[in-house]
Amino acid sequence: MMFARLPRPPRGLVRGVATVGALAGLLALAACASPSSRFYTLGADSSAGAAGAAGAASGAAGGAVTTAAPAWMIEVAPVDVPPQVAKNQLVVQTGPTQVRVLEEERWASLPGDEIRRALSTDLTQQLGTIDVYGTAHSDAVPVYRVSLNVQRFESWPGSHALIDAVWSVRSLKTTAVLTCRSVVSVPVGGGYDALVQGHREGLLRVATQVGVAVQGVARGGVTGCPSGG
Repeated sequence: MMFARLPRPPRGLVRGVATVGALAGLLALAACASPSSRFYTLGADSSAGAAGAAGAASGAAGGAVTTAAPAWMIEVAPVDVPPQVAKNQLVVQTGPTQVRVLEEERWASLPGDEIRRALSTDLTQQLGTIDVYGTAHSDAVPVYRVSLNVQRFESWPGSHALIDAVWSVRSLKTTAVLTCRSVVSVPVGGGYDALVQGHREGLLRVATQVGVAVQGVARGGVTGCPSGG
């Protein structure tokens, strides 16, 4: 019995297949070895928000939820932040003139968006009103615009989180305006979770000062910046 001898594949083809296989293996190992990114947010999680959610759930179970329209509303404008921190990666200070961009430690959204969302949540819960930014609303209801310009947003791991911001409250109806500055430094422990929590606490302090100012302007008297502003 005779057996047909199959032709050998060209050496170049065998070498090419082996090379592709080796490269694929290296890429797979690199993908497995690369660290995964962690994402942080400044979103508020206050008890007021939890209570509101519980009340809404209870009302929904009863069939309907009704809320009284507030006597006045706020409009939290987009927040400006320094260009060097206006990126998804966390930027930490390593010295007075040096920073480090952390590729694996990232914000859930851009810092300006994170700050605006947290500020809006803190103010609406503190003042018992709603933020109508980007939403149609009646001209009959007074609206107070809150603008925040962050001058410094510094993250010092194991030391402190600093927010230096100039902000204003302006009545859209009467054009009365109050402009103030808040500088808040919160001590933090080690780790990036503690650093982000420090910024959350600092922003809450700023929101408290802004809320006091909004109430003053809404009462019809611009009496000056709140203590600490």
